[in-house]
Amino acid sequence: MYLLLAFLALLTERVIGYPEWIYRLIGHPVTWIGRLISVLDSAWNRDDHGFGRRKRRGIYALIVLLTLVIATALLTERMFAAFPLGFILLVLIAATLPAQKSLEHHVEAVAVALEAGGLEAGRQAVSMIVGRDPDQLDEPAVCRAAIESLAENFSDGVVAPAFWLGVGGLAGGAAYKAVNTADSMIGHRSARHEAFGWAAARFDDLINLPASRLSGALFIAAACLVEEASASKAIDAVRRDARHHRSPNAGWPEAAMAGALGIALAGPRSYGGEMIDARFMGEGGRAELGASDIRRALKLARVADGLLIGLFGLGALAISQI
Repeated sequence: MYLLLAFLALLTERVIGYPEWIYRLIGHPVTWIGRLISVLDSAWNRDDHGFGRRKRRGIYALIVLLTLVIATALLTERMFAAFPLGFILLVLIAATLPAQKSLEHHVEAVAVALEAGGLEAGRQAVSMIVGRDPDQLDEPAVCRAAIESLAENFSDGVVAPAFWLGVGGLAGGAAYKAVNTADSMIGHRSARHEAFGWAAARFDDLINLPASRLSGALFIAAACLVEEASASKAIDAVRRDARHHRSPNAGWPEAAMAGALGIALAGPRSYGGEMIDARFMGEGGRAELGASDIRRALKLARVADGLLIGLFGLGALAISQI
C-alpha cells in the first residue's frame, strides 16, 4: 500500500499541485511543522546556555518534533482507514509532501524574469529560491543558481518525500518533511543554530542519502531520453565531482544535471557577504549560460520526474502481484 500511496501522491501533486485557495484557508503541513519548530527553538535555544547544553536540547527538540509528527500521521492513517473513501483522502494528504509543481513554477519564473525583465528581474526571481547574495550574481550565475536549486530540490523536495512515503507510508513521508524543514530553519552554522540545529542537520544528511543517489540516477536515465543531453557525461560528472560537493548529498543530483547538460554548476558563491570557495560540478560552460539553459534543465527534470512516477507505479504493480 505504501508504494501505491507514493505513486498516487506524486501523480496527484503533479497534476493539481497545492491549490492557492487551500493554502490561504488553512496553510500547508510544512507551515504547521515550521510553527512547532519555531516554538521549540524559542523555548529551548537560549543564548545564556552553553554549546553542549544547546546541542542536547536540539536533540531533544528533534525527538519531540518527530514524535508528534509521526504520532499525528499514524493517527490520521488509522482514522481514514475506517472510511470507505479513506484511502483517497489519505492520498490527498500525502500529495502535500512532494513539491513537483511548485518547484517547477519557481525555477521557470527565473527564466521568464530574465527573458522579460533582464538581469535585475532575474536576480529578484532567483532570490526567492536560493540564499546567496543576489546582487553579486551576473546572468550566468543567476542561471546556475536556478539550475542548482532545481537539481537539489528535486532530490530533497520530490524524490526524498516520495521515497519515505514508499518506505513508511504517511508517517515516513511526514517524518522526512519534518526533519527537512527543521534543517532548513535551524540547521545552519550560525552563532544561534550551530549547536541547537546540529541534530537536525546531521539527521537530514542521513535520511537524504538514498534520495540523492536515486535523483542522480534519474537524471542520468532522463539524459538518455532528452535530446542534446548526455548520459555518459552525467555519469562521468557524478563519478568525478559528486563527492567533492560541500554537502554529502547535493553533489549527486547537481553533478548529474551539470554533466547531462554540458554546463558547470556550484563553484564559488557569496552568502551574507561571505565568499564560499566551492568546487564546480561538471566541466561545461560557466560564462555563457542563459534562460534557455534553465529551460533545458526543466525539461530534463520533467523527464526524470516522469521516470520517478513510473518507477513507483511499477513497484506498486509488482507488489500487488505477489
